Amino acid sequence: MLDREKVVTVLRRRFPGAANGQVAAAANAILGLDDEWEELTAADVRPCCDACCLTEDSVRGGLIKVLKKRTHD
Repeated sequence: MLDREKVVTVLRRRFPGAANGQVAAAANAILGLDDEWEELTAADVRPCCDACCLTEDSVRGGLIKVLKKRTHD
């Protein structure tokens, strides 16, 4: 379970110029993620191209998490 205050703290550090309402909305969205979303592993994700900003961030050691909404069969 995520602690809302920790999420807000991380968001404020990452986006210092964001308005309170924006931080609150982002925190609500993050905490609202439920079991219908799954994190994809590196084996599930491949870069679209060499110029992709996600590819550049991952090469520089950035942590990228990609979520996929599960289908309801």
